[in-house]
Amino acid sequence: MSAILTLAWKSLMNRKGSVILTLVAVALSVALFLGVDKARTGAREGFGNTISGTDLIVGAPTGTVNLLLYSVFRMGNATAEVSWPTYQKIASRPDIAWTVPISLGDSHRGFRVLGTTNDYFVHYKYGHGQPLKLAEGAELSDLFDAVIGADVARELGYEIGTPLVLSHGLGNAGIGGGHENRPFRVVGILAPTGTPVDRTVHVSLEAITAIHVGWETGAKNPLADTIDEKMIRSFDLTPKTITAFFVGLERKGTILTTRRAINTNKGEPLMAIIPGEALAELWSVTAFAERALMAVSVFVIAVGLVSILTSILTSLNERRREMSILRAVGARPGHIFSLLVLEAGLVGFLGAVVGILLIHAILLVAGPMVEARYGVSLAGTGPGLTDLYTLLAVTLASLLIGMVPAWAAFRRSLADGLSVKV
Repeated sequence: MSAILTLAWKSLMNRKGSVILTLVAVALSVALFLGVDKARTGAREGFGNTISGTDLIVGAPTGTVNLLLYSVFRMGNATAEVSWPTYQKIASRPDIAWTVPISLGDSHRGFRVLGTTNDYFVHYKYGHGQPLKLAEGAELSDLFDAVIGADVARELGYEIGTPLVLSHGLGNAGIGGGHENRPFRVVGILAPTGTPVDRTVHVSLEAITAIHVGWETGAKNPLADTIDEKMIRSFDLTPKTITAFFVGLERKGTILTTRRAINTNKGEPLMAIIPGEALAELWSVTAFAERALMAVSVFVIAVGLVSILTSILTSLNERRREMSILRAVGARPGHIFSLLVLEAGLVGFLGAVVGILLIHAILLVAGPMVEARYGVSLAGTGPGLTDLYTLLAVTLASLLIGMVPAWAAFRRSLADGLSVKV
């Protein structure tokens, strides 16, 4: 068998041009298949690791997925807000252990700004219950303090004490101008988490109220700049509204009854969601697209395998003299059969290996880009059993496909002669 394998390798090397093209076709098809699979599983695991230990997320009535996306992943915007008295009413329920209010809507150089309390750094968990940790500095203590995520610090080159100015609205420049007259300073930098926290600027809820003094109508009042910092600090800066709040329960067993009570709140309508259920709904929405992409990638692999068959079949006529010589020097029909099957298997195996290496190289480059753009780490995209199963499946399929031209060659006899037939 080793002699036939060596002969199959040398035969492939003798036809490098067509073999390389076939190998590239197989490699690209395998890379596409694994890319779709790893992006799917990586995104799911990355999204799932973004929030942990929070029993409920409460906001104004909107879609379940929309509430999850804007409150946790900083994607999109709230359609309405929750009044501060309503928040306090829910937070005082005896079945609720803790709450963390959040306020969204501003930005800093393309990074979302989140107004909250220091309870955020205590109760917000990610991954498997991992708490947020400060890499440098301290939590919020002054009105114009800011704690920034790891990506914010790295990309903008910020350190402790760096001043920063928030913008009204989203985007690199915000909407309708900035809050240059009320600058913040960095007092803390969070350790990397691989979640949207890394791309967030955290300030106090009172600071959100303070910077919007003079913006009550949605546009900047010309008199806003006349209100100095000392005057701002003398105001009652209790927020009138918040975007949403996270909830931790005294007992997990009350989650359904608490959710029902919040959803049927008298007065201001509210919506409470369970993060895990909302994520499941998100994946159910994307399931059809995932299946369609997987089906397309499987068909692409099939096309790559057919290219192996086509390559060997088209070369058979040119290799009739080669086969006849092999028969003349003692090779049996079974040897010819095995030779062609091994050639197909080698091309499939090498193509799959190259495809696996290619997709891991792409993910190595694209992973940090996705995390930088969306704040979600593509977790679990390293080498795994899926790679091994794909390698074995493609190699086995190549061996099976190789039996077609091998059977055609097997049926040829020495009567073909030693001369090339035209």
